[in-house]
Amino acid sequence: MAKKGGFRGGGYGGGGMNMNMIKQAQKMQEDLLKMQADMEDMTYSAQSGGGAVTAVVTGKRELSELVIEPDAVDPEDVEMLQDLIVAAVNEALRTAETSMNDSMSKLTGGLNLGF
Repeated sequence: MAKKGGFRGGGYGGGGMNMNMIKQAQKMQEDLLKMQADMEDMTYSAQSGGGAVTAVVTGKRELSELVIEPDAVDPEDVEMLQDLIVAAVNEALRTAETSMNDSMSKLTGGLNLGF
């Protein structure tokens, strides 16, 4: 025969999060959202070919500006210009990614939140 009483309801049995922890988590979430919005407004730039090509990307990982010095344009060597553009854009994107990861890491204290 089963015993009477069994489970006693009334909350989380003392093992749940307290209000202070909930408030801290909410504050961290708000800070993360604000930081993400701020980082999306930032721009990151990189150059290749000794400054022949400059790429500027946003925190949204979009190319916003591409500057090509006139002497980098050689109709006989279009492939070189293409390579310089790809290199500058990729480096600007890496710079943005690194900067955003560093900022998130500082805010989260190193927690891996998948950003």
